[in-house]
Amino acid sequence: MASLSPKQITATLRGVSLRQVRLATGVVLFAYLISHFVNHALGNISMEALASGVYWHTLFWHSLPVTLVFYAACLIHTGLGIWALYERRQFRWKAIEPLQLVLGLSIPAMIITHVIGVRLGYSLYGHEILYPQVFFAYWISWPPLKMWMLFAVLVISWTHGCIGLYLWLRMKALYKTAAPYLLAAAVLIPTLAMLGLYQGGRIVVDSDSAEWRAENLKPSQTGTSAEKAVLNQITDYLLLGYWGLLGFTLLAKGARAIHERRGGMINLSYGNGRTIRVPKGLSVLEASLRHNVPHASVCGGRARCSTCRIRIIGDHHDLPAPSQREAFVLGRVGTSDPSIRLACQLRPASDLSFFQLFLPHTMSADAPSSSPTRIGQERYLVSMFVDMRGSTKLAEKRLPFDTVFIVNRFLGAVSQAVIESGGRPNQFVGDGMLALFGLAVSRQEACRQALRAAAMIAANVDEVNKFLEHDLREPIRFGIGINGGEVIVGDIGYRDHMVFTALGDPVNVAARLQDMTKSLSCEVVISDEVRAAAGLSADALPQHEVEIRGRNEPMIVRSVSDAKELSALIDDVTPAAA
Repeated sequence: MASLSPKQITATLRGVSLRQVRLATGVVLFAYLISHFVNHALGNISMEALASGVYWHTLFWHSLPVTLVFYAACLIHTGLGIWALYERRQFRWKAIEPLQLVLGLSIPAMIITHVIGVRLGYSLYGHEILYPQVFFAYWISWPPLKMWMLFAVLVISWTHGCIGLYLWLRMKALYKTAAPYLLAAAVLIPTLAMLGLYQGGRIVVDSDSAEWRAENLKPSQTGTSAEKAVLNQITDYLLLGYWGLLGFTLLAKGARAIHERRGGMINLSYGNGRTIRVPKGLSVLEASLRHNVPHASVCGGRARCSTCRIRIIGDHHDLPAPSQREAFVLGRVGTSDPSIRLACQLRPASDLSFFQLFLPHTMSADAPSSSPTRIGQERYLVSMFVDMRGSTKLAEKRLPFDTVFIVNRFLGAVSQAVIESGGRPNQFVGDGMLALFGLAVSRQEACRQALRAAAMIAANVDEVNKFLEHDLREPIRFGIGINGGEVIVGDIGYRDHMVFTALGDPVNVAARLQDMTKSLSCEVVISDEVRAAAGLSADALPQHEVEIRGRNEPMIVRSVSDAKELSALIDDVTPAAA
């Protein structure tokens, strides 16, 4: 595997945001939660099963490297949660974001006592507080309220983690397929865990006796009175410090709001006649949410998509420079125009006029829809642009209706090939067409479908040429560009004039490759990535290093002089792959 260049490493680091760090640490914590819950579920079997499970659980999570990663994730995730509380000026109160934040911030306060008593007690004094000791404390020693608080923290932590996973996965290609299984797991795992704790607690209650206490509640296991006093004092200090930190954060939010209002108000004009007045420091998206102005944002303002993009009207030189994350996202969509910015990242300090590039009622994450794909979904697709050559010359000495007839026959031949190969005709622009592959199949199969469609297009166009040979001075010729990559698919348009399509740099590159068939004197130009994913050998097609308009680095492509050759190449690799 080739090593990354310094430029690639820099670009990758530019794309890392605090939200992505929070996501990564959250995944670590959720993995711990799953392990812990599965361990709890063993209580439905026996106390021996619980003891065996906790052995393997601690063997992994208490190993030094994993412990360092886990506690680092705990501190970072909590810290970023507090930072999110301070930083976020506006929430979608009808959405689940505020619920996720409140639940997440309540978890540390609810588990500090348990963590200090079990983990720190073991580290400082060698206490062996396992399931029997925990069950005794929650079911017998402490008031019944403690038992219900234990179940509450299980539900709260699990709900918080599931909301985070949902917000992360909902735009992924496989989410729709995986959603029923994820829902089943989200319900079954905590249910079995709580049932396991209940059954284990009943066993301890039924076993409670002087002999059982003498065996399971030794000072070496639960600690002496002095040791417990020290641990309780540490718990009290940590709780006081945590609540104090949350209080300080809320005070800081209030102080910032007062400072912003004293610092002046600015006007935001939406280009449609509407103007709102907001304090300095708000992002454009936050200002829209505060004043109930519809604004597109598929990712919910997390800078993971570009659907909240705005174009600045007038002078944009006094605006704050784009953050690393904003520059990365804009670079991903091939936007170098400095007047285009992300509304979720731009915090203007003076009056601003702009208009939105995406219609909010079609692209907003809050818009109701039975299909997430129609709102917007990030996924890998193969884009194919097909263009009819010489259509202008064709129309010079023909009646308009005759020209339309010929173009329709061509587009019909192309569409038939795309559909039979498993693709989807998407947009018709004049005598050209965009087709998409991979909406319901894997990346490898999508690439093969596109190449198979290109060969079939050539065969179908030959038949059209034979059918129209008496009406055509020259046979119909065509150019095809094929490229793959991560795009956003969804509905674009206005009201009743909506079109399902794909947006992103890979689609633009496919159009450039189609244009390149003219200079390379071939019928098809394929990105090398599509060639490799389809399983074609490196020497199967001529290679070219070309400059693509709008891209900083050259691109490796493959040319195909006769598109029908692709059929034999695909047939050769399919059996081997099977």
